[in-house]
Amino acid sequence: MKKKWKILLGIAILLIIARLLLPYFLEKYVNKTLNDIPGYEGGVSDIDVALYRGAYVIEDLWLDKENATLDAPLLNFPKSDISIEWKSLFKGRIVSEIVLHSPEMNYIFEDQKKTTPEGKPDVGDWTDALTDLVPIKINHLEAHDGKINFVQFSADPNIDLVFDDIFLYATNLQNVRRTDTILPSTINATATSFGGGKASLDGRINVMKKIPDMDVEFALKKADVTALNEMSINAVGVDFASGTFELYSEMAIADGYLKGYLKPMFINTELIGEEDQGFFEKIWEGFVGVFKFLFKNQGTDTLATKAPLEGDLNNIDTGVLSTILNIFKNAWISAFTTDVDEDINYQEAVKESKEGD
Repeated sequence: MKKKWKILLGIAILLIIARLLLPYFLEKYVNKTLNDIPGYEGGVSDIDVALYRGAYVIEDLWLDKENATLDAPLLNFPKSDISIEWKSLFKGRIVSEIVLHSPEMNYIFEDQKKTTPEGKPDVGDWTDALTDLVPIKINHLEAHDGKINFVQFSADPNIDLVFDDIFLYATNLQNVRRTDTILPSTINATATSFGGGKASLDGRINVMKKIPDMDVEFALKKADVTALNEMSINAVGVDFASGTFELYSEMAIADGYLKGYLKPMFINTELIGEEDQGFFEKIWEGFVGVFKFLFKNQGTDTLATKAPLEGDLNNIDTGVLSTILNIFKNAWISAFTTDVDEDINYQEAVKESKEGD
């Protein structure tokens, strides 16, 4: 009997020691994984383990491109909670769930175009490395109070577009809950966009394929158009004094074949007229002003078009002619609605993909 108790006591001591050392080894593994990505460097400050719920929490994970332009990491995850999804155990599946608290991504255009010191393109895939940090497949993903910042310094003026207050909810990613649909997973996201707009993304996906199938809708409403001045000056040489920008889109992808559209809308916009402009600048701004007046819908004061997108993901047809004709349609025939059109059918993308085989 004493021998039995000694064995049990020894096992208990070993478990306690293992529990105390586990965070150290996990932290070492995570830091090594992040720093082994070609062209990147990263790390974590601490890892806490909660064995009673099969979870560990990564504190202050960051990842950055080597010799980055901006003193801000590509990824900054203050707290990442990774745990076993217990309800899926009753369905006979061992999968994980991840909750990201205040995650931030800073996409610097110039940094992502840099090459390695040897001059070869950087092929390191940091998304694969992050997946390696999760020992079992992800079935449920949440992000709270997230932020995405897109910056391009080479543009004149600089482009800086921000999405704040991001909430993302994606579930049944590993098809644990069996459904009859071919798109078993749901994804919902909301955010505050540049210009104080409200962005939303809703749809269904199938991530079990190399190129995920999906049927999603995106809407960006009531964004202050002046937030786009950096882009509009760089693209067409004009900037806005006031107005609203909205964008609506539907996308269906089946076996790598995309069918969808983009519908940008400029509502109640006014252009800025600067006194110190040169002769040709004034001529160009006048031309844009006349174009805007002629091709906006007078009833809704909206300049809009609808750009169809269709084709293999490696060769998407942007439908230039249809895009131009849709400017006339909105202006003179029927005003576009400030909403998604609900005219993209996933089954049509499936049919097109099969016809293309």
